[in-house]
Amino acid sequence: MPAPTRSRPSSLRWLLELAVTVAVAVGVAFCIQAFLVKPYKIPTSSMVPALQVGQRILVNRLATHPGIGAVVVFHPPEGSQAGLGSQCGDPRQGPGHARPCDTPTRRESGATYVKRVVGLPGDRLRIRDGVVYRNGVRETGHALRPCLTRAVCTFTEAITVPQGDYYMMGDNRGDSDDSRFWGPVPESWIIGTAFFTYWPPGRVGTL
Repeated sequence: MPAPTRSRPSSLRWLLELAVTVAVAVGVAFCIQAFLVKPYKIPTSSMVPALQVGQRILVNRLATHPGIGAVVVFHPPEGSQAGLGSQCGDPRQGPGHARPCDTPTRRESGATYVKRVVGLPGDRLRIRDGVVYRNGVRETGHALRPCLTRAVCTFTEAITVPQGDYYMMGDNRGDSDDSRFWGPVPESWIIGTAFFTYWPPGRVGTL
């Protein structure tokens, strides 16, 4: 007598399993983007030559305590969205004044920026010819585009980064809307630290 054969899963059960699998995959992808790793596209030339317009990067969303030289994605102060590009919390600071901005406006903007960390909480910064001198030491380790406009390149007075804040600047110092204009960024406004670039193919690698 032939052995009984197992019945095949019904079409309804197969569709249900497929739906659950897709839902789980979507949920995992959403959680990864929300809490772990998120892709971003470089929108401007402010980080040239390190990052080109249109280049894609991956950001570690758990890395919200960046070190000097880290490339960071963050929400800038509301002043970054003011007319003509920026507004310092103290109108006596910023381009054309003796001090770069060290007093941001109080509210977080909805914009998303990509810049490099040039100052940590408590650091004393001086900016000459677009180059940052941190606690008396000239910055090193990454290429900078020359800065030719004195109003945004050189400030005669030094500033101290407030506790809990980070100072952000683009590598393209003559064409970067950054902390010089609208001040440092509170740690709570940092989205994460970029660690990898995956597009275009010719620029794939770590950051």
